[in-house]
Amino acid sequence: MESIGKSMKHHNQRSSLQRLRCSVQNYDWGKRGTDSLVARLSALNSSSEIDPEKPYAEIWMGTHESGPSFLIQNGDENNGFLSIGSESLSLKDWVLENPKVLGEKVVQKWGSDLPFLFKVLSVAKALSIQAHPDKELAKVLHKFMPNLYKDANHKPEMALAVTHFEALCGFISLEELKVVLDNVPEIEELVGSEDANKVFDITDRDDENKVASVLRSIFTHLMSASKEMITTIITKMKNRLHIESQGRLLTEKEQLVLQLERQYPADVGVISAFFLNHVNLKPGEALYIGANEPHAYIFGECIECMATSDNVVRAGLTPKHMDVNTLCSMLTYKQGYPKILQGVALGPYVTRYLPPFDEFEVDCCQLPQGESAEFPAVPGPSIFVVTFGEGIIYTSNLKGDIIAEGDVLFAPANTQISIRSASQLQIYRAGVNSMFFQAS
Repeated sequence: MESIGKSMKHHNQRSSLQRLRCSVQNYDWGKRGTDSLVARLSALNSSSEIDPEKPYAEIWMGTHESGPSFLIQNGDENNGFLSIGSESLSLKDWVLENPKVLGEKVVQKWGSDLPFLFKVLSVAKALSIQAHPDKELAKVLHKFMPNLYKDANHKPEMALAVTHFEALCGFISLEELKVVLDNVPEIEELVGSEDANKVFDITDRDDENKVASVLRSIFTHLMSASKEMITTIITKMKNRLHIESQGRLLTEKEQLVLQLERQYPADVGVISAFFLNHVNLKPGEALYIGANEPHAYIFGECIECMATSDNVVRAGLTPKHMDVNTLCSMLTYKQGYPKILQGVALGPYVTRYLPPFDEFEVDCCQLPQGESAEFPAVPGPSIFVVTFGEGIIYTSNLKGDIIAEGDVLFAPANTQISIRSASQLQIYRAGVNSMFFQAS
């Protein structure tokens, strides 16, 4: 660190980068205390203490009002944050006053706001089974239930695994569903033999619409079952699996379902997990989720990026408000295993993850000690978060800033970035999808 300090004497003028203090969300499913990457990053980002008993679930980097970021100015009298009067200046307000930092094409498409929301997640137990509405449905939900659905935007998203990361995502194939109905008799007892037989009657000759219709019917019946019925069925299933485990090894999905039952007893989401793909991501693998697709994160830590929205329709594995009718009616009921992104190498140290959404892309930069990486100027804004190590970040005018774990920086459009590591350095960048600029 001493060599960086000496170098910084020659680079002490202010760069175009803006340091950010970011909001943390203490949802109950988050990892607790120092076990949480979110806790460690947040403590460094905001110079705060970590409560060992408190869950630290998400750190938000962006302009969403439910978790705003604020500008930091070194040496400022108001605890280092840029302020107007007695209030800190939010990134949202600063961008609104300085829309040029977004770039012309971004402003034309999305107005004077950041189109993406960047997060780090530390998941100790399963999040709710949920889906995010498309733009049309989001507008309707926000209009009629603004207390539950805080904005009118869609929320496509991508999770990039930092550690081993588990999720449920999308419906299993028709053949897998038939096997489930054969092996989990409690589901037929819950939904009725008529719905179950419809699944068995489907053949390869039937079109996707018929398959989706049958799947919608059986899943809706499952999710709409009474609390008493769900409690009875889950107890019966749990007892059966415990007996069978004495004579055979339970399947991975059966073990997962019992794990979910311990976290959320008598919850319909426990049974519905049989209908969804169990996805295991290795570090460096990513999963993207479009509108109206069911999913639930189960365990691990990830970098997440999404369109700027917090609209969530929930229907299981949660103590929060559940909107079963909306969820069951909005789903696409597409079947099959989700696509896993391995990323595309941009150089020896940078990997890019490109989902099929205009709003965002994510780069992962892993720098060994003493190495450098370049981020060429792009026509849109970027946010960088340092998750490990330290180094110096330079803009095109060669003004360098020390960066270290927990630092979050906003880079305006058309800013060329160079990063040099002082130790092993891990840094992630979120930006507007580069395919959007190529197409526009």
